[in-house]
Amino acid sequence: MIRTDALDQLPVRTAVPALERALDDRGVAVLCAPPGTGKTTLVPLVLAGLTGGGPVRRVVVAEPRRIAARAAARRMAWLIGERAGGRVGFTVRGERVVGPHTVVEVVTTGVLLQRLQRDQELAGVDAVIIDECHERHLDADTVAAFLLDVREAIRPDLRLVAASATTDAAGWARLLGDAPVVEARGVSHPVEVVWAPPATPVRPPHGMRVDPALLTHVASTVRRALAEREGDVLCFLPGVGEMGRVAVQLAGVAAEVLQVHGRAPAAVQDAVLAGSSGSRRVVLATSVAESSLTVPGVRVVVDSGLAREPRTDHARGLSALTTVRASQAAGRQRAGRAGREAPGAVYRCWEQAEDGRLARFPSPEIKVADLVAFALQAACWGDPDASGLALLDPPPAGAMGAAREVLTAVGAVDADGRVTDRGVRMSRLGLHPRLARALLDGAAEVGGRRAAEVVALLSEEPPREYGDDLAAALRTARRGGDGYAARWRQEVRRLSSSVKDVGGGSGADDGAVGLVAALAFPERVARARGEGTFLMVSGTGAELRDGSGLRSAPWLAVAVADRPAHAASARVQLAAVIDEDTARAAAGHLRFAGEEVRWAGGDVVARRVERLGAVELSVRPLKEPAPELVREALIEGLRREGLGLLRWTRETEQLRERLAFAHRTLGAPWPDVSDGALLDRTEEWLEPELSRARRRSGLARIDAGQALRRLLPWATGEAARLDELAPERIEVPSGSRIRVEYGGTQPVLAVKLQELFGLQETPRVAGVPVLVHLLSPAGRPAAVTADLASFWRDGYRAVRAELRGRYPKHPWPQDPTTVEATRFTKRARR
Repeated sequence: MIRTDALDQLPVRTAVPALERALDDRGVAVLCAPPGTGKTTLVPLVLAGLTGGGPVRRVVVAEPRRIAARAAARRMAWLIGERAGGRVGFTVRGERVVGPHTVVEVVTTGVLLQRLQRDQELAGVDAVIIDECHERHLDADTVAAFLLDVREAIRPDLRLVAASATTDAAGWARLLGDAPVVEARGVSHPVEVVWAPPATPVRPPHGMRVDPALLTHVASTVRRALAEREGDVLCFLPGVGEMGRVAVQLAGVAAEVLQVHGRAPAAVQDAVLAGSSGSRRVVLATSVAESSLTVPGVRVVVDSGLAREPRTDHARGLSALTTVRASQAAGRQRAGRAGREAPGAVYRCWEQAEDGRLARFPSPEIKVADLVAFALQAACWGDPDASGLALLDPPPAGAMGAAREVLTAVGAVDADGRVTDRGVRMSRLGLHPRLARALLDGAAEVGGRRAAEVVALLSEEPPREYGDDLAAALRTARRGGDGYAARWRQEVRRLSSSVKDVGGGSGADDGAVGLVAALAFPERVARARGEGTFLMVSGTGAELRDGSGLRSAPWLAVAVADRPAHAASARVQLAAVIDEDTARAAAGHLRFAGEEVRWAGGDVVARRVERLGAVELSVRPLKEPAPELVREALIEGLRREGLGLLRWTRETEQLRERLAFAHRTLGAPWPDVSDGALLDRTEEWLEPELSRARRRSGLARIDAGQALRRLLPWATGEAARLDELAPERIEVPSGSRIRVEYGGTQPVLAVKLQELFGLQETPRVAGVPVLVHLLSPAGRPAAVTADLASFWRDGYRAVRAELRGRYPKHPWPQDPTTVEATRFTKRARR
C-alpha cells in the first residue's frame, strides 16, 4: 500500500511537474533540492511511474556511497508499501537485492561505471539520476561524462538528471548542455549558531592525525549540547577512528550513543535511520550524513569542523585520505541538519573569525585523488587521456601521467595508452588496478583463495587494533567475529569467484601475504636501513612505530603509509615481511642493471650497479666508463655547481663581461654567455677539452678564456671589433688607460676626478655612456655621474669645496673644463 501521506509531506513534490516538463523537452535537467526534501526518494518513484500513474519506466539512481544506496532503496520501498527487492531494489559491491519486477534500482556510482563499461547502451534503462553530484566524487563525475557520451552517440532518448543538495548548479547545467535547472525549496527551520572553540589552542590536523585535545573538546561540547538543548544530537567527525574515541569519552551520558558510517553493521545503520524509540540519541557520523542520509529526530548538530579528502603524493607513490578543515558549504549542510524538523542549533568547534577563511567548497576529487582507476576507466571507454570527456574539471596532466605509468607497469594499457585485454579484465573486478594486478598475478603464485584474502584486506584497511603486520591481520580476520571480519569474508567470496584457484597454493601465509602486497604496491617495496627505518624503491624513507614486530625485517612490502606534513619519511601503518627474491619478482619492472656514471659528491662517480628503483642491490667500481657517459656526468656537474669548475682568471672574467655587454647592447652576432646558454653550447666552446676530461680536476685545467674566444664571431670578421665596441680600457685626458668594468647593467669607469679635467662629454662604449665613478686623489669615491657635462656645471662646486680642504696639494680649478688633466699634485706638475 502506497503511503500517500508520507509522500505528500515531501517538499520536492512541488518541483516534480517542472522536472518532468524539462525532461520531456530536453531529456536532461539539474535538480537542486536541500537535504530531506525527498529528491532521492520521491523523484525516482515518480519518474518510474510508481506513484501518481503514468507509464512505467526503468530508473537507475546512482549514489556515492553504499550506505546511502541501501538506505534510499529501503526508504522508497517502504513508501510504496514493499520491501527492498520488489519494484525497488539496490546493488552495491558484494550485495544485490533486486527482483524480476524491479523498476527502480539504486546503485553506487562505482557499480554504474562497471555496468556502463559492459553495456554502453544501458539497455532497458529509461532514466538515470546522479544523486549528490555536488560532492564532486570522481566516480560521479566519470559516470556523468560517460552518460553524456551515451546520450550523444547512441541513446538520445536516455533521460539524465543531476541531483544536487546545493544551489551551486550552474556548472552542472553547462556540462549537460545548458540543461534546465529545477529548484525545490525545503522546509527550513531557524538554526542558532553557537561558536564553541576549544579553550586552548589545538594542533591542526595533518595526515590522518587529529589532536586528541580537539576530540576531548568535541565530546565535552556534545555533553554541553545535551544539557542545554532538547532532541537528538548529530555530531560530525572526520572518520571512524575519531568516532570511536569520542564514543568512549561519552560513556555514561544520558543518551544512546550510535555511530553511522559505511563500515557500521546494517542493524546499526537501520537503527540510526529509523529514528528514536523514546530515549535521546547521540549519533556520531562522518560526512555521509551531510546530505546522503536523513537522521530523524535531530535538533542539535555538533560540528568538529573536520573532514577527510583523498590526497596523492605522486613523487613518492603514496595516496591516502587526509584530514582537512571542512569547507563553508559542508558547514552549511551540516548545520542544516539541525533545522529539518523544528528550530535547532549548531555548535561549531572553531572560532567565528576562522569561518571566513575556510574554503568555499570541497576540493573536486579529480583534482587531488589518485587517478589510476580513473585513467583505466577512460582507456576502457576509448579515451585514454580523457580529453574527449565532458568533465567539470579536467584531470591534472601530472596525475594522469603518473597514472599512465602505473597502468603500463601492470600491463593494463600498452605503450600508446590503449587498454589491453588484461586491462579490460582488471577493470571488471571492481578493484583499484593495483589490487586487480595483485589478485590476478597473485592467484597464479599463492592460489586464488589466498590472493583474494589478502586483496580483501588491502581493499578495506583493517582496524588499527589488528596491528601493522599484514600477515597477523589476515589471521585475525579469519577468526574474527567483528563487523570488519564479516565484510572481509563477504569480499573474499566475491573475489574468489573472479579468479581460478590454480597453482601456487602451498607455503606459509606470511610469504603469500608479502608477495600479494608487493604485487599491489611494488613502488613501496622497502629494504631495511637499521633501527626500524627502511628505504622504499620509490626513493622515500619509511619508519615503523616503536614496538612494531616488523622492525627486524630485512625487507617489507608496505601496504599502507602516510607522510606527515614536513616529515622526510613516511610512517608505515600496515606492511608484510618479504625477502629479496620476492622484492625482485614484484618490482622487477623497476630493476636497473648496468653502468652508471653520474656526478655525485662533487665529482664523477663511475660504477656498475644493480638496483630496484632507489634501492641499491649491488655496486662495483667501473674502471673504464664510456667516454660519452663521463662527458654527460661532467656537464651535470657544471649544471649543479656552476662554470666556476673551469679555470677562470681575472682577464677571462672580464672578457665574459665584455661579451655579455656586447650581446646585451648589440645582439647578434655577439654570443649569449649566460650560464644556461653556455651549458647549452658545450659542443661549440668546450671541446675538445671537455671530452678529454675524466674528473673534476680535468675541468679545472680547462682555460675558460681560451674556450670563450671560440664563440666570437670570427666568420663575419666582427670578432676583430671587440676592442673597439667593448674596449678593455679607455684612455682619459690625463693619458692614463683606465679599465672599464662591464659586470653591471652599465659600463663603469672608476677614475680620479682630476684626470678628467678638460673633458666635456661622458665617454661612450658601443654608443652607451659609461657610468663614471669620480674618485678623490686617494682613490675614494667622491661622486657618480652618467652625464659629465652636467656634473661640471652643477655638481663639481660642492665636490671641489670638500676635496680642496682635504687635499690642498692638488689642483682644484674653478672651471675644470678649461684646464689640463693631471695625475699629479701641483708641485709635481711644476
